[in-house]
Amino acid sequence: MTNVTVVGTQWGDEGKGKIVDWLSERADIVARFQGGHNAGHTIVLNKKVYKLSLLPSGIIRKKTSIIGNGVVIDPYALIDEIKKIENQGLKITPRLLKISNKANLILPYHQELDLLRENAKGNNKIGTTGRGIGPAYEDKVGRRAIRVCDLFNKESREKQLKTALTHHNIILKGLNKKPISKAKINKMLDKFSLFLKPFVFNTMELIISADKKNKNILFEGAQGSMLDIDHGTYPFVTSSNTVSSQSASGSGIGPSLINNVLGITKAYTTRVGNGPFPSELNNKTGQLLGQIGHEFGVVTGRKRRCGWFDAVIVNYTVKLSGINGIALTKLDVLDTFKEIKICVGYKINNKIINTVPESYTDMEKIKPIYETLKGWQKSTQKCKTFSELPSNAKKYIKRIEKLIDCPVSMVSTSPERDDTILLTNPFK
Repeated sequence: MTNVTVVGTQWGDEGKGKIVDWLSERADIVARFQGGHNAGHTIVLNKKVYKLSLLPSGIIRKKTSIIGNGVVIDPYALIDEIKKIENQGLKITPRLLKISNKANLILPYHQELDLLRENAKGNNKIGTTGRGIGPAYEDKVGRRAIRVCDLFNKESREKQLKTALTHHNIILKGLNKKPISKAKINKMLDKFSLFLKPFVFNTMELIISADKKNKNILFEGAQGSMLDIDHGTYPFVTSSNTVSSQSASGSGIGPSLINNVLGITKAYTTRVGNGPFPSELNNKTGQLLGQIGHEFGVVTGRKRRCGWFDAVIVNYTVKLSGINGIALTKLDVLDTFKEIKICVGYKINNKIINTVPESYTDMEKIKPIYETLKGWQKSTQKCKTFSELPSNAKKYIKRIEKLIDCPVSMVSTSPERDDTILLTNPFK
């Protein structure tokens, strides 16, 4: 029995969907532990493309899939996603999908406030998806959230809704906006409760029971470590903790149940939204990386910013999450490049540093220090073993391992699930 946590080591979009899908065949349960429908995973199976935002990736493999208490759920988005997946031929049953009764809800007023505040910032926008994620997490820590369990308990719902609307209507009044209708929200919540009730479970007990039965459990994160609310490029971050330790608190278990942490790492670097990005390439090379890698957001369709691999960032996030091994994705995107660069350090005001600065204003002053390696200019797609890779591709991987002080456990060479080289099995 092995329980594995999967986290992104950059700014998200590292290819977690494919890796979690690959691992889910070996797992009995897949549990999503943070984030909302601002995250997106793309899975290609039998030439069919599945785009997931809230549903755990294991659901495509018909594995028991849990939406944990650390997730914020937009009921509209979840119901819509379930229907879309069912239209692709996969029936989502209560046996397959389990939703934590402690998960917090994203309601229409969260999205309204999110958009109002983001638009008011003008040129200082954070770059949120405008889907209400931030305001929903604010309500959670402000102790005024509506949780899944409140859908079925009118007394607690009444108290929480009163607290929430008192808070939000004061803000809306100050913005000359219409107040939130309590009756309208209650009617909507009644409707959601009918649809969601069969899926709601005490998922904490479910996970602990499965662990005692020696089941393999896969904990799936969303976004990337550099978007962590505490440790990322604050304030250009998401509203939850995205590092591996959140897999325990976001699922209702103790950290001792986590046996292995796998970091998903793209062979170059991308970022969606605003914020510092030391190795970003605002040139033809950056455009080419985006074109070859099809770098557009799954959820928003936004074009991703592209740059060379940043070893300083990944070394930092490896330490943050106690990562045991790296799954290196999209290596094939680099197949045509004559030369490939790796960011191995930073220079700020002529001072060389090898760590991530705490302040984003310092990060914006960074001039990356690059090391240049020879490209391989051969296709890596369809390679099934490490020995089959071109010589310079192997050198590139070995150099990354040394710079980030972590072994590469898996190598992905295309979106197809079978194009994966396994060096060390996370489920030992």
